[in-house]
Amino acid sequence: MEGQRYVWEGAIPMQIHLHESEVTTLPPPPPALILAPRIGYLPLLIHLIKPHFAATLPPGVDTVWFDYNGLPLKWYIPTGVLFDLLSAEPERPWNLTVHFRGYPNNLLIPCEGEDSVKWSFINSLKEADYIINGNCKNVMHMSQSDQVELWHSVMNGNLEAYLRASSKLKFGIIEDENTLKMDLHSQKSRKTDGEADMGGQMKTGKIPVRLYVRTVSEDFEDLEDMPKIDSWDKISYINRPIEIHREGKCFTLHDALKTLMPEFLADKSLTDEEPLRAEGGDEQLVLSEEVSSNRMDAEGREISCSSVESPYASGGAEILLVRIQGIEPKLEIPFSWVVNNLKNPEHFLHICVCLKFPQVNS
Repeated sequence: MEGQRYVWEGAIPMQIHLHESEVTTLPPPPPALILAPRIGYLPLLIHLIKPHFAATLPPGVDTVWFDYNGLPLKWYIPTGVLFDLLSAEPERPWNLTVHFRGYPNNLLIPCEGEDSVKWSFINSLKEADYIINGNCKNVMHMSQSDQVELWHSVMNGNLEAYLRASSKLKFGIIEDENTLKMDLHSQKSRKTDGEADMGGQMKTGKIPVRLYVRTVSEDFEDLEDMPKIDSWDKISYINRPIEIHREGKCFTLHDALKTLMPEFLADKSLTDEEPLRAEGGDEQLVLSEEVSSNRMDAEGREISCSSVESPYASGGAEILLVRIQGIEPKLEIPFSWVVNNLKNPEHFLHICVCLKFPQVNS
C-alpha cells in the first residue's frame, strides 16, 4: 500500500514551450511550468497550459499535441511512462514543446481531449479485466456513477477514492512472496502431510503487462550519452500478459522479463528448472469483438503483440536498464511486489527496458 501511495503521489516537473511557429507576439511567451502526475496523461494538462499561451496563439482551431526533441508524443501512454522511456538520463524539468495547430494525423491517433483519454482508459481496464478474469464482465457491469468515480479519482490523484471504486471490480492482488511463505507455514502446521501438499499449491496470477523496449549496440558510460529516440519505430511495443506458477521459489522481476521477452533474452533457467515456470500469454489475450474494436477505435492499434521482430541476434541481449514508475529496481526483487505496488490505475504494469546487443559484423 505504501509503494502504491508513492506512485500516486509521483509527479514530473515540466517546462513546456510553445512551438516557435505559433508565437505571434514579441517577446515570445515564457515556458509554462507544470507538475504533471505520473499516472496522468498529457491531454489532461491542456486546461492548465492553454491559458498561459492563449494571448500569443495564431487564429484557428486548437488541435493540441506535444513533442519531445521533435518526436510527437502518444497521448494514450501515461505521462510517467513517456518520461521513463524517452528521457534515459532523467531530465528535470522535462522540456516539452506544445503545439496548438498542425496535428500530425499521420503519426498520432486523433484525440478529442478528456473524452478520448477516458475512453482509452476504460478500454485498457476492460483488457486488464479479460486477462485477469477471462472476461470483461466486471468492467462492463460497472454503473455509470462508479465509472465516473473511478475516472475522477485518477484525474484527481485520489488514491482513497480509487481504491473504493476499483474494489467493486474484484480484480484482487497477486500474493506477496513473504505473505505466501507465512500462509504456507501456517497451513502446514495445521494439516496432515497429505493435506499440506494440496495447501502448497500456489495461486496463479494473470498479470497484464506492457513492455516498451529499445535496443542499443554500444556501451555508454553515462545514460545521457544514449542517442535520442526520434521515431516510434525504434521502440518495440510488447503487450503481453504473463501467468505465474510459483511452487516454492521466488519469481523475480528478472524471471518475468525472460519470460516476457523470449525474442531478446536467452532463457535456459526456465527450461532447466522444472519447479519454476512462467508462461507468456501469446494465446491468452483473445478479446471479444466488442473490446477489440473499442480498443482499436480508442487507440488505433492492435491490442496484443504476440511476436516481435528483432534486428539483432535472437536471445543475445543484455539488460542495460529497467525502469518502472521512475524506479530502477533490482532484478532480484519479487515480481509480485512490483505488480502490487507499481502497476498503473488501469491495472497494467508498464515496464521500460533498454537492451544491449553485441555488435554483429556484416
